[in-house]
Amino acid sequence: MHEEVSRGTPDLSYCLADPMRIRRASFPKLQSLRPEVSGFKKAEPGGPGRAGSHGGGGEREGPDEAPTPARPGTRKCWGERSGVETESRMVVTSLKLQDLIQEIRGAKTQAQERELIQKECAHIRASFRDGDPLQRHRQLAKLLYVHMLGYPAHFGQMECLKLIASPRFTDKRVGYLGAMLLLDERHDAHLLITNSIKNDLSQGIQPVQGLALCTLSTMGSAEMCRDLTTEVEKLLLQPSPYLRKKAILTAVHMIRKVPELSNVFLPHCAQLLHERHHGVLLGTITLITELCERSPAALRHFRKVVPQLVQILRTLVTTGYSIEHSISGVSDPFLQVQILRLLRILGRNHEESSETMNDLLAQVATNTDTGRNASNAVLFETVLTIMDIRSAAGLRVLAVNILGRFLLNSDKNTRYVALMSLLRLVQSDHSAVQRHRPTVVECLRETDVSLSRRALELSLALVNSSNIQAMTQELQAFLESCPPDLRADCASGILLAAERFAPTKRWHIDTILHVLTTAGSHVRDDAVANLTQLIGGAQELHSYSVRRLYSALAEDISQQPLVQVAAWCIGEYGDLLLEWSSEETEPLQVEEEEVLALLEKVLQSHMSLPATRGYALTALMKLSTRFHGDNKAAILEKMPLVERGGPQADEEGKESKAAAQLSEAAPVPTEPQASKLLDLLDLLDGPSGNAQHPPPLDPSPAGTLAHLLDLPCAPPSPAPIPNLKVFEREGVQLNLSFIRPPGISALLLITITATNSSGDDVTHFICQAAVPKSFQLQLQAPSGDTVPARGGLPITQLFRILNPNKAPLRLKLRLTYNHFGQSVQEIFEVNNLPVETWQ
Repeated sequence: MHEEVSRGTPDLSYCLADPMRIRRASFPKLQSLRPEVSGFKKAEPGGPGRAGSHGGGGEREGPDEAPTPARPGTRKCWGERSGVETESRMVVTSLKLQDLIQEIRGAKTQAQERELIQKECAHIRASFRDGDPLQRHRQLAKLLYVHMLGYPAHFGQMECLKLIASPRFTDKRVGYLGAMLLLDERHDAHLLITNSIKNDLSQGIQPVQGLALCTLSTMGSAEMCRDLTTEVEKLLLQPSPYLRKKAILTAVHMIRKVPELSNVFLPHCAQLLHERHHGVLLGTITLITELCERSPAALRHFRKVVPQLVQILRTLVTTGYSIEHSISGVSDPFLQVQILRLLRILGRNHEESSETMNDLLAQVATNTDTGRNASNAVLFETVLTIMDIRSAAGLRVLAVNILGRFLLNSDKNTRYVALMSLLRLVQSDHSAVQRHRPTVVECLRETDVSLSRRALELSLALVNSSNIQAMTQELQAFLESCPPDLRADCASGILLAAERFAPTKRWHIDTILHVLTTAGSHVRDDAVANLTQLIGGAQELHSYSVRRLYSALAEDISQQPLVQVAAWCIGEYGDLLLEWSSEETEPLQVEEEEVLALLEKVLQSHMSLPATRGYALTALMKLSTRFHGDNKAAILEKMPLVERGGPQADEEGKESKAAAQLSEAAPVPTEPQASKLLDLLDLLDGPSGNAQHPPPLDPSPAGTLAHLLDLPCAPPSPAPIPNLKVFEREGVQLNLSFIRPPGISALLLITITATNSSGDDVTHFICQAAVPKSFQLQLQAPSGDTVPARGGLPITQLFRILNPNKAPLRLKLRLTYNHFGQSVQEIFEVNNLPVETWQ
């Protein structure tokens, strides 16, 4: 068998540096042309070196072509499974693409698959080294399949360039496909095909021009886009719709890479809007959308074509536009969706454009059926457009009602989209969304965790002062049966809602106790401090609270936050357990021994944390004064109400502050230092006749506080550190507050607070921090990842920074979040922290 090659074929490696040399090279005159692609040789099946052979792909010889004789001294042969012609000293048994796919799919283990691919890649490399131009595209096609499986294929990049420079269409097709898969802006080799693409765009052969446009729109860099702008602009006005739609999409890619090219393509959009071809019109709408998003000047320019866009969409809705593009009875839903997106951009913050499209949006919303997925897509885009433009109030209510119908749809994806959209609208159209509250609550019972999570977020956003009791009851029922992944979010949401909208303090205490009893291990760290603050400030509920907590503790000691609050309350108000209360229908009969035994059980339980044991031990010490009336009451006196900043501070805090000021003016009794130490050491021992007890203390609150202030171990309170605002953008603000715990001078606690005063929610909020190597940083979990619009609940997060060397503190922050439909990432350094944070 002999080898069939074309006489006069130029050296491609020589022509690659300058593709124009290929056109100047001497090619034999082509006698047979492909019927569908003029200018290319026609492949013919059968035989080695011919398309359709076992592994061949040769060309039919022209009249002037003759076989090239083999070199003397070598014998040509064919491999058993291959059409690759090799020398006798190396028989390459390469597979065809179909055989390779079958063998890879038939591999039983991953190791067997890797071995097979490694062997075939070795054959492909050998074929590339041999430089057989008739087999190059077949070998590259196999390599592209290997690349699609995730294996390295970088050694085929230069072969892509050679195939693109080839005059054969079969080579160009595989070469351009390889360039789209293997080349990108990170490789300098992608710049080498710029001249080849320019030549192909100027040839006038539509399939080749289409390949070049597809490649340019996929991996074209900024440099390539600048060099090829003229060629793409010419193709925008070609009579062929096939080329025009590809040129339009390439122009979209160019604008994304080089925004200043907008002025080149903007004048042609008005003419392209009159097209009737579906692909050309759809591409034109996409191009205009990209121009409006990139340039404010283009946005003002295209607001003039809003009536034309409205007319196109009305024609689609009423009479139809292209029958072959209708889906499930919906006329061209893809084009409808794209036009609605463009109208949303043009009508945003523009009264005249919004007024022009109001009637059309109402027509689309009322005439589109919700029974099919295509119609649901059109309705969803209509709802988004209504909510983004300055639409009438009745139209916005109609949009919310459409989302309410989506919640009743059997498709989970449709329900998920409806929940997400209602969550965005709850701040601006709260009353309209409230009408669908029963349906939203029903979605809490979804078996799909993603649906129940969105329903939980929306339910918490719907809570207000008028429905707090009903919604809390529903949320508490959901808390008892929800998946473990949602318990923390549900518990935290109930506690925050109760703190904001609680009708009475007693209801507030009952709600928190129910959450602690049901999901105590999932609540936030500040739940214990909040409840103790609430109970301490409600003097009329001390007896009620201690009895409720004692009963809950007697039933379950596994919920650590509940045990801590109960131990604190029993230690403070345990004497009230022994009194009879008329507030309860069933009076609680408790003996001193029962209370002490319960606290001892907490101390000995293996489930108790060290902090819990600390609460229980403190309660036992305090009960020693409550139950027996010991004269050491000064040290274990009832804790005065701790002042708490923010809206929760009440009048009781002011009274305790006045008592502290009064105590400072009272005379402090003097006593020897040793007597104080003996008194402290005697706390854990029984009464002894040899002990020297101090004289009785003044039972008044002023005398008690004065004695406490006279303790030698009481440190002075540190001066407050001023807060610091470190970030602000489009209504999103980040503030830092600082606390240095007394006794640990090297520790600094930084609380970040993210607020949002804009009109759109901030979602997927993440704050990361870094400090110099001499510091130690620990990030606590944030309170959430969504900051509602218009001053909703902020996100807080605690940073613990250890500064053993007391060096000046520098903090580097990275914020990532989604706002107004865009992803935002900010990295900045905070080097103006107050001196008090590190000195």
